[in-house]
Amino acid sequence: MDRRLFFKSLLASGVSLCAQRDLRGQGMASRGIPPAPRPEFSGRPWEVTFTDVAPHSGLIHPIVYGEEFVKRYIFEANGPGIAFYDFDNDGWLDVFVPSGTLRGGIPTGQQAPTNRLYRNNRNGTFTDVTARSGLTETGWCYGVCVGDYDNDGHDDLFLTFYGKNILYHNNGDGTFTDVTRKAGLEESRTRFSTGCTFVDYDRDGRLDLFVSRYIDLDLKSTPVGGQRRACQFEGIPIACGPIGLPKETCSLYRNNGDGTFTEVTHESGIDKAGGRYGLSAVALDYNNDGWPDIFVACDSSPNLLFRNNKDGTFADIAMEAGCAVNGDGQEQSGMGVGIGDYDADGYLDLFLPHFSGDTPILYRNVRGEYFDDLTYSSGLAINTQYVCWGVGFVDLDNDGWLDIFHVTGSVYPEVEKVHKDYKFMTQRVVYRNLGNGQFEEVSSLCGAPVLASHSSRGCAFGDFDNDGNQDVLILNMSEPPSLLKNNNSSGNRWLVIKAVGTHSNRSAIGARITVTAGRRRQIREVMSGSSYISQSDLRQHFGLGKTTKADEIEVRWPSGHVDRISGVNTNQFISIEEGRGLVRSQAYNS
Repeated sequence: MDRRLFFKSLLASGVSLCAQRDLRGQGMASRGIPPAPRPEFSGRPWEVTFTDVAPHSGLIHPIVYGEEFVKRYIFEANGPGIAFYDFDNDGWLDVFVPSGTLRGGIPTGQQAPTNRLYRNNRNGTFTDVTARSGLTETGWCYGVCVGDYDNDGHDDLFLTFYGKNILYHNNGDGTFTDVTRKAGLEESRTRFSTGCTFVDYDRDGRLDLFVSRYIDLDLKSTPVGGQRRACQFEGIPIACGPIGLPKETCSLYRNNGDGTFTEVTHESGIDKAGGRYGLSAVALDYNNDGWPDIFVACDSSPNLLFRNNKDGTFADIAMEAGCAVNGDGQEQSGMGVGIGDYDADGYLDLFLPHFSGDTPILYRNVRGEYFDDLTYSSGLAINTQYVCWGVGFVDLDNDGWLDIFHVTGSVYPEVEKVHKDYKFMTQRVVYRNLGNGQFEEVSSLCGAPVLASHSSRGCAFGDFDNDGNQDVLILNMSEPPSLLKNNNSSGNRWLVIKAVGTHSNRSAIGARITVTAGRRRQIREVMSGSSYISQSDLRQHFGLGKTTKADEIEVRWPSGHVDRISGVNTNQFISIEEGRGLVRSQAYNS
């Protein structure tokens, strides 16, 4: 029987697809799966190393997210995302770092931690401009997504919280205004929001907003460590959840075009999916029909794939599409999600790393009809020892094939005190795409910053120094962020494309860009959010190997308009405006 029909019949019969729980009793899905055998190394040269330039660049403030060594509640343990965000439109990526606080309050005389905004000085350093910007909120900030909701040419900032979410309007002068209440997005109560994505789901040229949520958390009734079996790990009391705590539903808000939003969660059918432990959310056109769909990576519960019905409504088809659970029909712990066309077949695939004791999962998109679990056959089941978070498909060596980078770090600092072999801080992981459907791990070849141990959460991808190589920005719990500069020495060429909408939203979110060079076609889609509740560069990067010219660049805009540009030299930053084509190009001078 077709696997999709099998799962659909199980759902109809009321059979649970919940994963079997490991007897250790932890609150996140972990199945005690051993790693697959490592294949023989290909022997092909890998010419990418990284340098952590954060300590010398001005990114020096440690992230505060609860007590460092004890996490009483799960909102302290999970931690936030991070963002590459060109807030001042100067073509250089700035950095936004969310922050938490201390559950017991800030000690007298100690400065309260805040979110931080760092402006790129264009020389490898950053300046903290938080105070001037007005982004000084204190609280449990979680996710971040970027989009120009009012089409004024300045990308705005939406932040999710354990608490109440905030929409910041970018004033275009380096300052921001909290317009949450004015925009109709103010929460009436404390909620545990996590992922977010701006998405023009009705294709009216205005960005709407989708928010995923994690737990319906009431601290008055939430048990603390050790009170339940799910509040223990190896017999040690830990923060409870998510298993055993009430699930939450996602929300969708329609942009009214006058600076306000209207919640349409019920009218759109989003609430029909019921509660999940939702984390990272991202809009993507998985079936290439020109309408944005929405994927939500869920922790210890089936993932969500909301198919756009093109009439203002959505249907969750994750189970029948094969991306709700793994190939064995078991739910996993989806924290982050990487999205990209790793096999260059013209359809966007999904990669989700998971909790320790379980494999990640590679969902190959089969013609936009369903997803196949190819984790084992692709060589990606070789690591099961890490708790995994931020992730991305990213072409690190500019060879035209999307590699995988993800960060790791445990959520239970208490356990390491008792079990020395249980590490709270662990390394980053890099897989090279071999171009034949296979991946191989190259972490050990990438230098000390990849092998260094941290308890990381969000990560974002982008070219902060505009040298044509994709760098990695990482949030580390109780430490300053890491900024990994990509020292790619392959000599491969590239293009970086900024899309600007006119009839479509100005941020061009949802635009599909195809670059044809020689016999190769690559696709990218402009996305708000992804990774682990993080925001990567809205510009789209294409590695092109030794090709000196792109034969054709095609942009399919959310409005339906198509622009095509021929014969574009590589090693350039270019801007394409809807209806006008190529409006700006700047060659890179090393």
